[in-house]
Amino acid sequence: MNNYIEYKGYRGIIDYSDQDSVLYGKIIGIDDLVTFEGTSVEEIKSAFFNAVDDYLETCKQLGKNPDKEFNQF
Repeated sequence: MNNYIEYKGYRGIIDYSDQDSVLYGKIIGIDDLVTFEGTSVEEIKSAFFNAVDDYLETCKQLGKNPDKEFNQF
């Protein structure tokens, strides 16, 4: 079962690893690979928010326009 989370116009997909007992995810809809993980709902949410903020800051430092997920609606 996959779950989605949104922040600042970015969406992340979250899954659970029973083997590792960890929630993990990645930002979807962008060309860059940005991942995050946590062991609780609050941790995974915070990790996602931090991943988005870090992605935006890294793009700014590199002088790169951050990717945005295509939205046809």
